[in-house]
Amino acid sequence: MSTTSSTNPDTRPPATEAPPKPAGPAEAGHRSARLIHNEATTEIPVHLLFRDDPDPVPVPLRPAAAVGRPQGTGEGPRARRPVTARTVPAVRIDPELTERAARVLPGAAGVAAGVCGAAGCAVTSWWAGLVPPLAAEALGLPAYAGVGLGPAQWAAYAAAGALGLFGFGGLARGRTGRAWVLGLFGRYRGTVRRTGLMWVNPLLLRRRVDVRLRHWRSEPMPAADGNGVALRAVTLVVWRVRDTAKATLGVEDHEAYLRACVEAALARVPVEPLGTVRSSADVAGETLTRLVAADAAPVGLEVFSVRPVRVEYAPEVAAAMHRRRIAALDAAQRASVLTSVVDSVEDTVTRLTMRGLVELDDYERKVLVKDLTVAFCAGRGETGA
Repeated sequence: MSTTSSTNPDTRPPATEAPPKPAGPAEAGHRSARLIHNEATTEIPVHLLFRDDPDPVPVPLRPAAAVGRPQGTGEGPRARRPVTARTVPAVRIDPELTERAARVLPGAAGVAAGVCGAAGCAVTSWWAGLVPPLAAEALGLPAYAGVGLGPAQWAAYAAAGALGLFGFGGLARGRTGRAWVLGLFGRYRGTVRRTGLMWVNPLLLRRRVDVRLRHWRSEPMPAADGNGVALRAVTLVVWRVRDTAKATLGVEDHEAYLRACVEAALARVPVEPLGTVRSSADVAGETLTRLVAADAAPVGLEVFSVRPVRVEYAPEVAAAMHRRRIAALDAAQRASVLTSVVDSVEDTVTRLTMRGLVELDDYERKVLVKDLTVAFCAGRGETGA
């Protein structure tokens, strides 16, 4: 009798699986080259990241060599080379261009030379017979017919005329506080600081220079405060010409040069509006004086003081800064009022409790403090109004 064996799904023989196909050379190469995908990069083959690099060559370092380390990786900051500040070259003027006294003669010598020239012309005219008889009688000259105008008479006229022109043409008047800078054919010949009548060579070119103590009130110049807010500053500069040769010949216009020095100093020194901090205004004035004096000294100018006399905000920021100042004053006033109110309330509550006039618990104390604060604040507001 044949027994039929029931087939159980659990006891079924495992199905034979197909053996894996050997991977071809193309697939093997494709599987070995795994790829890394990143949002910021494209596909990067892994074998490129771990390729064989040549052995690093050791580089000898000096003891004082600084090795830069990249920042942002947890390492120390990168060593930077020290930056040397560039020094501004000092203004240089021709060292030979220095004020020296010019040679002049007293005015009496020029007057005498001019009179002699005029007298020579008169005698030559009498010699040539060109003086009218009436004039000869008035001058007491002897009667003389004259020889006429010849070469000798013309030479005498030329010499006497030249002497008279040089005598009267070289007369000059020196005034106190003024100086003459003399030059001949573009070369400096000296400075005259004498006063009174004197004789100067008429062939020399004269330039008058004011050497008195002078003050100059500038126009509103651009400036800035410590926070970089734009300002307009008016400065008062007290100065004088110390070396007339450098001030006249070393620079085209020494007054314009001084104005430029003041403007450059205002661009470097922060100033504050007047009436805010007195000490800062004094410090700004001293710094401005030092800078302008150092810049103007090479051109023969002596600066005694540079003081800001009016400082105001620039038109583009004046309205905003005015509102800011009013808000600061209002906040300061409110803080002082609040401080006085708190002190008054504290003093009142302390006196009531210390003298035993009232006995208050925490709730009643809070209510009393609240009512007193409101009353004192209302009273302060009515008083201020």
